[in-house]
Amino acid sequence: MIRAVLVYLIYCQYYYEHCPLTTIILVILTVVNDSLAQDKPLQEQVTIRRTAYGVPHILAENLRAVAFGLAYAECEDRGDRVILPLIDARGIIARYDTTQLEARIEADFYRRLIHERTAATYMDLSQDTRDILEGFAAGVNYYLSIHSERFPQWYQQDFTGVDVAARSNGAVPTPRNARQFLQKIERDREARRNNDDAGSNVWAFAPERTTSGNAILMRNPHLSWQAGYYEAHITVPGKINYYGDFRIGGMFAIIGGFNERLGWSTTNNNPDLEEVYALKVDPEKEDHYLLDGESHALRKQVVEVEFKDGTGLGVVKKEWLYTPHGPVIHHEDDNIYIVKTAGWNNFKRGEQFTRMMLANNLEEWKEAMRIQAITSSNYTYADADGNIFYVWNAMTPKLNHEFLGDTVAHEAQKAATIWQEIVPFDELPQLQNPPGGYLQNSNDPFYFTNLNAPMALDGFPDNFPEPRLRLRSQHSLSLIHNDKKFSLEDIVKMKHSDRVLAADRLKEDLVEIIKDKSQDKRLLKAANRLAEWDNTASIESRGSVLFNNWFFTYRGMIGAQEMYATPWDAEKPTTTPYGISNADSAFAAFERAIKLTKKRHGKWDVKWGDVYRVRRGKVNEPVAGGSGTVGNFRVLSFRPYKKRKYSVVSGDGWVFAVEFGDQPRAYSVLAYGQSNDRKSPHFDDQAKMFAEGKMKKVAFTEEDIAKQLVKSYRPGEE
Repeated sequence: MIRAVLVYLIYCQYYYEHCPLTTIILVILTVVNDSLAQDKPLQEQVTIRRTAYGVPHILAENLRAVAFGLAYAECEDRGDRVILPLIDARGIIARYDTTQLEARIEADFYRRLIHERTAATYMDLSQDTRDILEGFAAGVNYYLSIHSERFPQWYQQDFTGVDVAARSNGAVPTPRNARQFLQKIERDREARRNNDDAGSNVWAFAPERTTSGNAILMRNPHLSWQAGYYEAHITVPGKINYYGDFRIGGMFAIIGGFNERLGWSTTNNNPDLEEVYALKVDPEKEDHYLLDGESHALRKQVVEVEFKDGTGLGVVKKEWLYTPHGPVIHHEDDNIYIVKTAGWNNFKRGEQFTRMMLANNLEEWKEAMRIQAITSSNYTYADADGNIFYVWNAMTPKLNHEFLGDTVAHEAQKAATIWQEIVPFDELPQLQNPPGGYLQNSNDPFYFTNLNAPMALDGFPDNFPEPRLRLRSQHSLSLIHNDKKFSLEDIVKMKHSDRVLAADRLKEDLVEIIKDKSQDKRLLKAANRLAEWDNTASIESRGSVLFNNWFFTYRGMIGAQEMYATPWDAEKPTTTPYGISNADSAFAAFERAIKLTKKRHGKWDVKWGDVYRVRRGKVNEPVAGGSGTVGNFRVLSFRPYKKRKYSVVSGDGWVFAVEFGDQPRAYSVLAYGQSNDRKSPHFDDQAKMFAEGKMKKVAFTEEDIAKQLVKSYRPGEE
């Protein structure tokens, strides 16, 4: 206990006074602690401190213990949401769960491959990374050991660091029909391209653009409210002090957060990661192929999966074939088809995230990024030195051949045809401290990250994305591409912008079309309501529900690309598209929209907030914001929950904004709360705040944690 108190006191002194003497003492004490900790149970090396809204602040003596504490806190709040993913990572779910058994078995095959390759490369990870992984596993095991009555017996699995690593490691291609594989790649990519609501928004501001003279980062993801963000703070004095999201059930799906010196956030970027190749079969030898004029044997791997079969277990076997370039996805008389996927054998995702969290400056953070174990996502960064930085991060193949898209297999008679390397980190599209002092991304390609420094429209390889700037991105730029200086509070408020940019581009034409084509008093009254509408999805706005229904009806009739009279133009990226392309269809869609709106909501001029709500536990509140397709920056997706009402199910979820001064100062909100237990006060205690467009003050410093402290305990003592 005395040792723990000394650690705590020196920690406070170190971070508030930066005294060299205390730094020396801290280092010495840390070494002594690490030595003594070997004989002390992990639960005695960690303290969980819960502040307002149930946020856990994990203070521990070492990395293993801090991960132990985080896992324990996650289990308290999320229970089987933590445990089941780790069982799944082992590829054994079908032994116990017969729901959709065929899909369970297929998933187990897939996860067993990942687990096997994770285990084979596990010792290549640094000791720091393995300490974190093993500590997390131990925390789950400890929670299960003292709360076994809360879970089925088969949850008791004695998890390992390999299980935790496998949980967050990347995809492994599986055998399937080549044509189906190619079509699936294209369908998935097209779906992501056309889903304006998936992904995230991010801003970074340089000191020249802030009232405090400090850099600011704002993170705003759009995912399902079942995605599993977990807000937490982990601290090992002198080693790590990181606040961010930890995807439930693991350590390394960290897509946003900050330490004392720097922070980052991700936004989806949908790079091209796969290439399919056709190799000639050797007609003289079974299971051989020809490359560079020589015959090569396919490597066989048999995988077994057990499944629950009555009171016993059945077994399914699959034989998979591999080449050194990638797995076989299809076999014909003359050809075999292989897929080479970026990241196929790279299992250092956890290593990279560990290094990112431990970084103290931009160069250290970039060095972590150069590991290139994270297959995709834009990364936007800010730090206490005043730097802002953006990179279109992707494990993009360096092609040795023409890029033919996603539906063609390349013939490969020579190994040199098959790509061997990915584009190095320093050659990826990136911007550092650009003119105008801002960076932004809303899931469109990198070209217009900063309008003062647009990237060349034709200066990148063919397998990089083409230029695009949808309405949500244009809305983002309209808010920050200026000379204004913002406070952290200004940015929090601005992030909740409820403007509907599509209305600015289409409403005037629509009103004129209705007045020109109709004498119907009801239609003319609706047109006048639209004309008076303020083009927002605010909770009090009338006209927004009707416009929203008209927009998607018209879009469905005409198509996303054809609905505008003037399409998007890369030479005019923030003022196009605009205007209605087909007046007759627009008018017909408006008639349908009036009927649809009245049928759904009782009247066509209903208020936005009377229809669109945040419902969580006892909270049922109106909320502003909507689809990114119509240019909302605050993206929310809804589903009906009773007649005439809709409830948020995805979009904004965990949001933060942080300013990097002497100590980080931040706000955050986790809309669906820390706990999924309906009996917990932290199931719905942030929902009303979220609906009102507000955020809570983050407790990062010891002083702030003390002010917000609700309870403090060791695992097992709560």
